[in-house]
Order: sequence, then structure tokens, then C-alpha cells
Amino acid sequence: MTSFFDLSTPAKRFRFVAVAEAVTWAALLVAMYFKWVKGHEEAVRIPGMVHGIVFLAFVALSFLTAYALKWNLVVLGLAVVSSLPPFGTLVFEWWARRNGHLAELSDEIGANRDGDGPRAHDKIDV
Repeated sequence: MTSFFDLSTPAKRFRFVAVAEAVTWAALLVAMYFKWVKGHEEAVRIPGMVHGIVFLAFVALSFLTAYALKWNLVVLGLAVVSSLPPFGTLVFEWWARRNGHLAELSDEIGANRDGDGPRAHDKIDV
């Protein structure tokens, strides 16, 4: 089992930032509830800034990962577009892993498809 905090490869760094981008989206959505429903104008200041920084990091890391893993322009475009809707980065990461675009993370799934144990995408690494 690999550690979620292992950032030793481009694919693992991409996965980490993709999850972080989704978590900051969730924090921003909660903050927007407090701003628009409860009237706390300052509620989005910190979560909005953190999400903005992680969003920019995700886009930049998408380009670096595309270069390192030799993604074509379609895969890179999907990665960048996935950062726009809430939790889209998670959907893209799952898709990229299953379709062989995330190097060793994709190999873990392929290696466990022989039916003699749980498949890698059936596990949650924390």
C-alpha cells in the first residue's frame, strides 16, 4: 500500500494536489454558505485565498505532469478543465489512473486485475 503523502513521483504529486484542490473546493463551498445564507461576509476570505492558491498550483502541476508523463493535449486539456467544477479534479484523477495516464498509479490497478485480490481502485489509501 502506498502512502498518500508520498510525493516522490510526478503522478503522486499530481494526485496529492488534485485531492487538495477538491478539499479546498469543499471548504470554499461551506464558506460560501456562511457568506450568502448566514450573512458572514468575511467567511470566504481565507478559504477563497487557499483555494485560489491550490487551484493555481493544480493548473501549473498539470502542465508539469503532462510534460513528465508525456500526456497529449487532450489529456492536458481535460486536466485543466477538471479544475473548474467542484470535485472535478477527483473525477479526472480517477479517470487518468484507470486509463493509464498516471504512470505507476495506473500500474497498481493493472497489476491487480488478475482476480487474485482486491483491485487497487477498491482501496482507499490514507
